[in-house]
Amino acid sequence: MRTEWWGTAVLVFASVAALGLSGSRPAFAQGTTTNTVPDTEEQRLADLITANHILFDQGVVDPYGHVSVRSLRNPRHFFLSRSQAPGLVTKEDILEFDEDSKPVNPSGKPMYSERFIHGEIYRAHPEVQAVVHAHSPAVLPFGVTNVPLQPLIHTAGFLPDVVPVFEIRSAAGADNGMLVQDTVVGAALAKTLGSASVVLMRGHGMAVVGPSVRHAVFRSIYTQLNAQVELDALKLGSPVFMNQTEARKVDEVNEGSLLTTNSRQWLLWEAQARARATDRGLAK
Repeated sequence: MRTEWWGTAVLVFASVAALGLSGSRPAFAQGTTTNTVPDTEEQRLADLITANHILFDQGVVDPYGHVSVRSLRNPRHFFLSRSQAPGLVTKEDILEFDEDSKPVNPSGKPMYSERFIHGEIYRAHPEVQAVVHAHSPAVLPFGVTNVPLQPLIHTAGFLPDVVPVFEIRSAAGADNGMLVQDTVVGAALAKTLGSASVVLMRGHGMAVVGPSVRHAVFRSIYTQLNAQVELDALKLGSPVFMNQTEARKVDEVNEGSLLTTNSRQWLLWEAQARARATDRGLAK
């Protein structure tokens, strides 16, 4: 991978205290350390490239799925790769989109048809700075049954008490293609998300949001793990879920370090993705 997009600097977002992406729980704890770097457009783009590789390496996305980041220069705009497998995304693939999910500089490059997931979430939720859409198999059962996805493991304290589920038929009717391909359906998805950090999509996957790319990646990875553990626990009996206090306290610890230069989670995931990309012959 291009070395300039594997930097270890982190993002700092100005309105940390105002963010509320986990229902009644804080989006993340404001860090007490000072080993951070200023938030810049360049760093957001760098983390966006790295996020694509990490999400692929961690099995959250496969050839499908995508991650975006809001523009710092123009908050009504966002950056997203052209239609490309996440594990192969490079700087040259990144496109800028306006508030209607239209490319700012049309280049003829193919685009993700579901870019409206990102655009409409950004429009409805100004506190959101990054969005991940994935078809993670572990979460799918909770979108097609009456069993709710709930916070169970200590690394998933960001989850609301019950993760909301988007029913596309409510926005597009029974005659739909299951994909979010216009602003109307995207807006309905953003409304279902509400103040939660994750929304499931019936028979489709999930959309995960965060106050930074790193938070959205962290939440995507641990939403998937929480779902798998819940599926396993349900086979044994009745799972014991975290209460709001437990979830809030563990989340303060887990997410509080993501914006530091020595973030153990991000640095490890980044190094693993880089090493395995080389092993898989994907490195450039």
